[in-house]
Amino acid sequence: MLRPVLAVARTFALAGVDAVPIDAEVDIHRGLPSFAVVGLPDAAVRESRERVRAAIVNSGRDFPLQRITVSLAPAEMRKAGPGFDLAIAAAILAASDQLPSKLLSRWAFAGELGLDGGVRPVRGTLAMAEAARDAGARGLVVAEANAAEAALVGGLEVAPIASISELTPLGSGEWEGHPLPPALNGAGAGEGLPDISDLRGQPVLRQALEVAAAGSHSILIIGPPGAGKSMAARRLPSLLPPLAHDEALEVRRVGGVAGIAQPSGVIAKRPYRAPHHTISAAGLVGGGTPPRPGEVTLAHGGVLFLDELPEFNRAAIEALRQPLESSTVTIARAGGALTFPAGFQLVAAANPCPCGYGGADGRCTCTPEQIGRYAARLSGALADRIDISVAVGQPDAGAMAFDEPECSADVRERVVAARELQRQRYGTGVANGGVADELLRELAGPERAALEALDEAQRAWGLSGRGWTRALRLARTCADLEGEATVTEDHVAVALSLRGRVKR
Repeated sequence: MLRPVLAVARTFALAGVDAVPIDAEVDIHRGLPSFAVVGLPDAAVRESRERVRAAIVNSGRDFPLQRITVSLAPAEMRKAGPGFDLAIAAAILAASDQLPSKLLSRWAFAGELGLDGGVRPVRGTLAMAEAARDAGARGLVVAEANAAEAALVGGLEVAPIASISELTPLGSGEWEGHPLPPALNGAGAGEGLPDISDLRGQPVLRQALEVAAAGSHSILIIGPPGAGKSMAARRLPSLLPPLAHDEALEVRRVGGVAGIAQPSGVIAKRPYRAPHHTISAAGLVGGGTPPRPGEVTLAHGGVLFLDELPEFNRAAIEALRQPLESSTVTIARAGGALTFPAGFQLVAAANPCPCGYGGADGRCTCTPEQIGRYAARLSGALADRIDISVAVGQPDAGAMAFDEPECSADVRERVVAARELQRQRYGTGVANGGVADELLRELAGPERAALEALDEAQRAWGLSGRGWTRALRLARTCADLEGEATVTEDHVAVALSLRGRVKR
């Protein structure tokens, strides 16, 4: 009796924004020709049988006319997408002695196959490259279009191929491809972005944006139409410091898993997402089967702008509570739970009332009951998690004509200096807006008068414990912008004014 022929190729499945190693095991037996794929494959994986068969034949190779079983292990994990094609084809060719077995032991594989044998790009290549490096693979074989992204991972060789015909010289050591090296995107953090100098006649709003950028604080802007709310939100990214290398890789990994087209190299600009108010809760925070990242994850490391916040679905905006508090989102399903990163900076905008004018110039047509119902769409629990709440009005015509505010580059210098102080203080890249409460209280350094001002505000305005802590965060950021080691009473006063003179 003939011994069955076995071959194993390493590939990867996406789980959230990470990649999990998968073994594509191929067993070739004598018997009636058949081709089965097992291991909880979805429709796209099951259809790989036809793609792999056609790709092998049309590349001038022999497809074994025997009983072929492909097992994608571990079997309990659901496999989705066409990214397993290349590994399955490589294992079949190795099992039928058309490729050297050492190729499979040295390389991992990720790619979709065309019927002509061409290798097509797949989502999540950066996550797969990181998983390949961590699993001890010598390198990763990918489509040419995925090579630059995979090459961003250090300590891993990348082999971009155009078709499975190139697997033979790769296995024999005669392959002459040249993987693309990592490259930094030439654009700076603020280059090509709208400048804050366009925001004229709104000094309080510009100050709020600077504080928000310096401490990575969330901000709610309330004002009538035309006051500059959307303009301000679009200009916040120009004030933020460039992404550090590790942050840029994480942002790129998230975008790659989501299938978002990105420029080659490590990007310095932070993402900016502005979903429409009709978005569902699953679209905003993630969901589906299998779970996919939502807008809060796609904005990770950058800005999430929610215009007309009270018009959003109540379930959607209330789902923001967890990511605002923990910078992560956990999506639980029957098959398990996935945690997505959600370290975004929220900028929300709202009108003061349903008609938008809020009593300005006597144009408001809303009744007190309508205004109350409109304000109630934003729950106290969510409002308490927003650090800055600033009310703005229509800018004065004279200020619009003659105001000459600072440009984004000048403001960004102060923001970067403040962020550096925070990095030195906490020992990590976390900013005041996201540092743990215990560490903040230990290292914030408020003087006694500042604490007394906070306590007085808590009694007078009914600040919650969370509100008290967030006011201290803001005061610490104000001190950092001035280069002060101690939080003073004046810093607290500015912080309380930025949180809005309302009960929370």
